[in-house]
Amino acid sequence: MKIGVVDGQGGGIGSQIIKRLRGILAAEVEIFALGTNAVATANMMRAGATKGASGENAMVLNIEQMDLITGPIGIVLANSMLGELTPQVAKAVANCPAQKILLPVEKCGVEIAGVDHKRSIPHLIDEIVKRIGEILEKKTLK
Repeated sequence: MKIGVVDGQGGGIGSQIIKRLRGILAAEVEIFALGTNAVATANMMRAGATKGASGENAMVLNIEQMDLITGPIGIVLANSMLGELTPQVAKAVANCPAQKILLPVEKCGVEIAGVDHKRSIPHLIDEIVKRIGEILEKKTLK
């Protein structure tokens, strides 16, 4: 199982997701830190990612190999994260057949109707981690 955590800027959200996932996942589950820049990737690696890749080409090549992808909603929006998320990366994430579990954060410039905007990012990350755990449990039982 390969889980891709995509983030940009300082990799803060991706790092939080990885720390939480490492707490529940078996050691053989690979977590890939896919950062728009080296700082984001390095921070996600420090959080416990198995492997890391930085920049557009490395991200696109690795995204195609993931079984599950997570990160802020901006990872499917061209030019989000202050322009760090390129159209090619957004397209790679959107076109990848892997299941995607995205964090609905407004700082990506998108508001999602029906989402409780009062919930904190740590609470939303709890929900992402719980959902990934449920998905992996189902795959293991098959």
